[in-house]
Amino acid sequence: MGKDYRILITNGGSTSTKIAVRENDNILLSVSVKHTTKELEQYQTVWEQYDYRKQAILKVLKEADITLESLDALVTRGGNMRAVEGGIYEIGEEMLEDMKSGIYGSHPCSVCNQIAYDMGKELGIPALVVDPPMTDELCSEARFSGCAAIQRISSFHALNQKATARKICAEIGKAYEETDMIVVHLGGGISVGAHRKGRVVDVNNALDGDGPFSPERSGDLPVGALIRLCYSGQYTCQEMLRQINGRGGLVSYLGTADCLEVERRIKEGDELAEAVYRAMAYQVAKSIGGAAAVLSGHVEAIAFTGSLAYSDYFMGLITERIGFIAPVYLYPGENEMEALGDGCLRYLNGQEAKKVYPKH
Repeated sequence: MGKDYRILITNGGSTSTKIAVRENDNILLSVSVKHTTKELEQYQTVWEQYDYRKQAILKVLKEADITLESLDALVTRGGNMRAVEGGIYEIGEEMLEDMKSGIYGSHPCSVCNQIAYDMGKELGIPALVVDPPMTDELCSEARFSGCAAIQRISSFHALNQKATARKICAEIGKAYEETDMIVVHLGGGISVGAHRKGRVVDVNNALDGDGPFSPERSGDLPVGALIRLCYSGQYTCQEMLRQINGRGGLVSYLGTADCLEVERRIKEGDELAEAVYRAMAYQVAKSIGGAAAVLSGHVEAIAFTGSLAYSDYFMGLITERIGFIAPVYLYPGENEMEALGDGCLRYLNGQEAKKVYPKH
């Protein structure tokens, strides 16, 4: 039998800090600490939340009677840093400098990277990130937009997509690095990834709005109409960005991102709600067809993950269109904490080596 490894897992969100402790596959602790608007508004930047977030983590551990000295490793969701290929990275000073620069954006998860790094240094144990959000493994063809001034970039649910892909491989008895598949994350944003031999060679930029429309995001828009709307004088740049991310998709058509509410409306006879919902499923199916073309039709599995994968109705709308391509697998939920713990355990067990964060 292998060694028992105790791992602290953290995931900093806009209004919460998720904290878990695992001993190999056994979950010893799982807590989501909620942060109120009043508590957070005293901080001007996310980096000013450092002590506040760290104390929240330490308090949870103390209340659970888990000592820092009992930990073998720390792992947290990757922050806003340079694009890297998927994998496991040890948090280092250069990575943290990139997060603090603000060039790649700002998010509370970056603060949790600093906390993990400091705690790991103090305890003499590794502090890791797994498949960070800036994971970029696009093939060269996928980078061309059709306009020389604009390059397509990779920004998607990398952690959950890759964790789901590994679950499929365990189920079908193949190595991830030997398998071709499509993974679809269905949440507030929707990403459709073409996974070829362990690399996501094509995926829509789920954050900035391309791909299928989603509960909160607009997806691909007619370019000419979008440009004319931008210059109509009706909206500022920031307002247009909110139209694409936050006020797009279901929110734009139906005033809500809550799919349970949308399905309730459909059951009550709301024809617009049904038309919009069907259109969203249609666009997801269409993107899956495109991903199948990227893989030259060699698709061994199609997997769905994210909160919307719980919906039998929505999944039925999609699978009736794409079921002919490959076997369909469902792994509903976000699963980020589990994916982080699994990645850290692969590293500690020597199953996957860490990668080196690129220097400037």
